[in-house]
Amino acid sequence: MLTGPLLRTAGVTKNYPGVVAVEDLTLEVPRGVVGLVGANGAGKTTLFRMMLGLSRPNQGTLEICGIDVAADPVGARGRIGYMPEHDCLPLDQSAADIVASFGELSGLRPRAARQRASDMLDLVGLDEARFRPVGGFSTGMRQRTKLAQALVADPELVLLDEPTAGLDPSGRDEMLTLVARLGTFDISVLLATHLLDDVQRVCDHVVMLDGGHLVIAGSTESLLEGSGRLAVDVGTDRAPLLALLAQRALVAIESAGLVEVQIEGDADVDAVRDAVAELGLPLHRMSTRLTSLDDVFLAEARPT
Repeated sequence: MLTGPLLRTAGVTKNYPGVVAVEDLTLEVPRGVVGLVGANGAGKTTLFRMMLGLSRPNQGTLEICGIDVAADPVGARGRIGYMPEHDCLPLDQSAADIVASFGELSGLRPRAARQRASDMLDLVGLDEARFRPVGGFSTGMRQRTKLAQALVADPELVLLDEPTAGLDPSGRDEMLTLVARLGTFDISVLLATHLLDDVQRVCDHVVMLDGGHLVIAGSTESLLEGSGRLAVDVGTDRAPLLALLAQRALVAIESAGLVEVQIEGDADVDAVRDAVAELGLPLHRMSTRLTSLDDVFLAEARPT
């Protein structure tokens, strides 16, 4: 069982002409399946490029699996498999040839690379199609071929850049199932995406970026269990309830004819119920809604 953090950054900043892509990024990410989330321009691709040694930070340090990327870029790169977002496969070659070629580039002997390619294509569900030209593959099959080549060198960490992009619901489910399985092979995953539902479904840990800044990082479970929302329908006289809840340090807003209260457990639910009873208001409905990662991001992201 591999130990130690998957990724550690300290004060990492990356500037391009007129743009600060990543600014003063300090975090430590544990091993496992990790979601790197943020909108386009949040800094996800820049972070990947620095991890791969394709770009150097202007300041700060970055370690992958305990290796300082600046001090030993080849050693760090040797621990990583990378699945790019864009379609980049040679369409006239078979999946077996493509994945085996990447295996040889990673240092495997030709026969070992062929065997490893066969194993990885079997893992991603392309065993029967491995000798067909990739040009005849569906989008989902091409994505799985890219995943196989990222795995062929048996990396400690796989970087997946928008792996469900362009997939239909069935293909998306298949890809996310594969991503979740990688953790059972002691392979860590850093999944870059703007789809928070994907992260919530398969990731153990979440790193949220916005405008090159760290928004929040933590285990998926802890981010979701920290709060939820309680929707309370007391008719049209909502102002007294909002005022009383504010006095009792509960965050509440009026939304779509309801009072929405941020809660952190059963005690907060009881406090809201008691406030309604104390005011003598009619209680037509009271229902809870768990916080989603979308809620966490919107609550924590810096105002634009």
